[in-house]
Amino acid sequence: MNSGHHFNQNIMDKRELKLAEDIRTNCIEAAKDGFNDASMSGLCLEGAMEAAISAIQKLNLKELIDNHQKNIS
Repeated sequence: MNSGHHFNQNIMDKRELKLAEDIRTNCIEAAKDGFNDASMSGLCLEGAMEAAISAIQKLNLKELIDNHQKNIS
């Protein structure tokens, strides 16, 4: 096996893992914010959960990826 190829693959794996971690973090933050906002507005638990899911769905993935790429360049 070409050790250079393995090295490049390792770097790519680390970048992809970092991107996945960043997206997960943003999803968690969006869900928490959506849930808290809905709870403070008086929604029931089910409504607050729907708001949390909706907040995740509204995340701009292209923007998250673009920001990630800017940070690793």
